[in-house]
Amino acid sequence: MSTTTRTYEQAVADHRWEVPERYNIAHDVCEKHPPDKLAMLHVRHDGVERELHWGELQDLANRAANLLASKGVGKGDRVAVVLPPTPETAAIFFGTWKLGAVLLSMSVLYGDDGIRYRLQDSQAKVLVTDAANVGRFDTSLVETVIVLDADVLAAADATPVLADTAADDPAQLYYTSGTTGTAKGIVHAHRYLIAHNEFEYAHDVQDGERFHGMGEWAWAAGIAPLLGPWRLGAVQCVLQRQGGFDPHQQLEFLSKLGVTNVFTTPTAMRSMMSIADAGTRYPQKFRIVCSAGEPLNPEAIRWFRQQYGLTVLDYYGMTESYPMVANYPFMEVREGSMGKPSPGWEMAILDEDSRPVTEPGTRGEIALKARSNPHYPLGYWNRPEDTERVFGGEWFRTGDAASQDADGYYWYEGRADDLIIAAGYRIGPFEVESACLEHPAVAEAAAVASPDERRGHVVKAFIVLAEGHEPSDELAKEIQAFVRERLSAYAYPRLIEFTSDLPKTLTGKIRRIELRQAEEARVKGGG
Repeated sequence: MSTTTRTYEQAVADHRWEVPERYNIAHDVCEKHPPDKLAMLHVRHDGVERELHWGELQDLANRAANLLASKGVGKGDRVAVVLPPTPETAAIFFGTWKLGAVLLSMSVLYGDDGIRYRLQDSQAKVLVTDAANVGRFDTSLVETVIVLDADVLAAADATPVLADTAADDPAQLYYTSGTTGTAKGIVHAHRYLIAHNEFEYAHDVQDGERFHGMGEWAWAAGIAPLLGPWRLGAVQCVLQRQGGFDPHQQLEFLSKLGVTNVFTTPTAMRSMMSIADAGTRYPQKFRIVCSAGEPLNPEAIRWFRQQYGLTVLDYYGMTESYPMVANYPFMEVREGSMGKPSPGWEMAILDEDSRPVTEPGTRGEIALKARSNPHYPLGYWNRPEDTERVFGGEWFRTGDAASQDADGYYWYEGRADDLIIAAGYRIGPFEVESACLEHPAVAEAAAVASPDERRGHVVKAFIVLAEGHEPSDELAKEIQAFVRERLSAYAYPRLIEFTSDLPKTLTGKIRRIELRQAEEARVKGGG
């Protein structure tokens, strides 16, 4: 049924999960396509364009699988990847799954300490990177380092490879930040891709159409928009950036390639809003544009509609499971709403006693009925107690608060815990604080979200200085650079406030909620 005739109620009633017992992502996304079908249009930051058909990508994927196998990679082994988005990177992804191994893709934006921690925690067997990044890493943390370029893959064996994997076999390892402790690895099975039905219902992906996802190939919101549309036959249009996000470069790329279907983020949209004549300067062929990663503010929706005559569809989820809630082309969009639960996803808003909230407008915590769809994680990597605590009950609780109106639309109301969502990135305050504390001038630190017009929120650190150190702008910049180098380019504190003490509970725990509320009041009051 097409989206022009489908209703939300029909979509929910008609949905059925069909998960085969044996399933492999590489087969379903890569191998099933005709060799002469267009797969990717790749544009490098210097303007060099490259066109790939599925036959070439399938060949590269087999070469990648054989290359990894020659280094000892087998079923269940973790393959760590730190690479820019290129056809060869996609081939490494497919090659990993072809062997039944587990992919851990990391951003080049990660600080060296962040990558070191993930390599150690995951016990990765192989690290695949490039010449530009290899010098950053302690190569003793893995058995083998592969410095990838086109020649390395071209020299590998092209014999077809495909492991016989169960749908429940592990395929993907993502690291996500909580409010306490270090980043935790979330293990997803091959079947998790089947559950990414936002590309059917929200994006309405059509066979052969040109798709672009703005997320990096290191997070669920970057890898899912790569694999999901490919699975449905789309042509992936890939922009290999150099440096940060440039709204002019982004819109020019989309216009030049005639992209019709886009996954974006609110942060990217707020950057685009700085171009007053975007619609006339960069005419587009958009059919569907969706956004996720953080709440999409109504102003951004209205700006995009004014420029391009299209309503951006917001949807919601997290690394553990998404798309939980979404807006769809066949449903009225209420600006600022997350939409309604995705077909096939059993969602509820729970009160503090884990009972579904029934009264419209009542705030509660967004929750997913456990093990009710194929996206449900296998658990946290090597953390059985955390796995049981988070995933072992009747509900998976997201930590996000929302209310529901009388018509079933969900409305986001902030975090139920202290996790910071800044520019679409989920940042655990503990890891920011830990990095701050490594600086010799820092005695105590607390990190919270500070409202920001462009990014939604930014990280702010409250710092108690060690004896012998005095507050100054120079010291604040020094701490920022220190944390950025050790953590990442997106998680360092963009704001620092020096203070004599931090609010704490009787047991000595920092009361981040008190700091966060004070910061919200300060920004609201123009302080």
